[in-house]
Amino acid sequence: MDARAAAATITQHTSEALQHAGLGVVVDDVRVQEAGRRRLVRVLLARDVSTIPAEDTTSPVEPLSLDEVSEATTTVSSALDGCAVMGERAYTLEVSSAGTDRALTTPADFRRNVGRLLSVVRTDGSSTTSRLLAAGPSELRLEGEDHLVPLSEVTRAQVQIEFTRPDGKDA
Repeated sequence: MDARAAAATITQHTSEALQHAGLGVVVDDVRVQEAGRRRLVRVLLARDVSTIPAEDTTSPVEPLSLDEVSEATTTVSSALDGCAVMGERAYTLEVSSAGTDRALTTPADFRRNVGRLLSVVRTDGSSTTSRLLAAGPSELRLEGEDHLVPLSEVTRAQVQIEFTRPDGKDA
């Protein structure tokens, strides 16, 4: 099984296991890489935002805690042990949350980052660094903008690290 097919199968099995465990965590990405005789399996997790009411586009979403990632790691590991996707070959499992250097691409990515400072590049080539005030399924509200920004007009968006946030919280 090639790495892409293995990643898809791992995503399916671990997603089902996390949903069944009721941890409020979803699989954000899975990567399988060859590393000598072993394989490296990286599973990125994110907070499940599917339970947030559709009309709520502004409430902040807490990032995953280390305890939540640790609990999810146990579930992910058990799910991998219970399926044959990895075969007999040894592998190393890394489970973490996505870092701030990861591009925001889906409505759920934006929803998880309401309240944070973003660097946004649009399809017309313009760019801005603004606070994300609201994120819906198809549009964003950015601080200082007088209109909603359709997600279809965003070519790249990334969280910017702030050492001192206006609300007093650390990034």
